[in-house]
Amino acid sequence: MAKFTLDNIRQAAQAKYGSTDIELDDGFTVKLLNPLRLTKARRTELQGLQARLEEEGADQEEILYATVRLVAQNEHAAERLSADVGEDLTVLVEIFRNYSEGTHAGEASASQA
Repeated sequence: MAKFTLDNIRQAAQAKYGSTDIELDDGFTVKLLNPLRLTKARRTELQGLQARLEEEGADQEEILYATVRLVAQNEHAAERLSADVGEDLTVLVEIFRNYSEGTHAGEASASQA
């Protein structure tokens, strides 16, 4: 019979569903949490933001910054990342391309459970 500790399971979950980490120029690291690590309410809000991105005439910059505030490990980190990115939409889009690629496997696995 296999035996696991809760700590072992937490470590496995972190390895599989870890954050997307972005190191800023001064060495501060912003963690964008995997959607599966968010509360149910925040996951629902994230789905709403994703749906808004697909609407015609959507303000991508506004929605992506709202997403940063939602998935960052805390408000301070979200503010730091937003300030460092500024109004460069190309950098913001690239951040979310990396974030999306890092979270797809976890989302697919969870939907099968």
